[in-house]
Amino acid sequence: MHELAICQALLAQVSELAADRQAVGVTGIHVGIGPLSGVEADLLQDAFPIAAAGTLAGAASLHLRRTRVRVRCEECGAETAVVANRLLCGKCAAWRTTLISGDELILERVELETASQEVAKGEIASVRNLRL
Repeated sequence: MHELAICQALLAQVSELAADRQAVGVTGIHVGIGPLSGVEADLLQDAFPIAAAGTLAGAASLHLRRTRVRVRCEECGAETAVVANRLLCGKCAAWRTTLISGDELILERVELETASQEVAKGEIASVRNLRL
């Protein structure tokens, strides 16, 4: 199950961010996940508590936002949402398209607890197509 390794890598990034911000805990982790990312969202959710145990994120919630597959048509230039196994242009049905989203695994936001017991919502610069 490579989702456990992905959780561990995700938590390493979160721990680094928490240390940089001098946080005492992590309350929430928000991740965008595309259907073509190669990651099973349900397995990622199941692996998270195992990977997070004993870390600053041990009590954190993992929030997954499923992204859509979008393509740009090389024929007509349209950008359309498509299904994962049919990457044809949604406007003209051409097969020459470029994938513009749907294969990403993005750390979108981390909610940190500071020493003053306030929850700080830290916006993270998106890391597109995080490959682990």
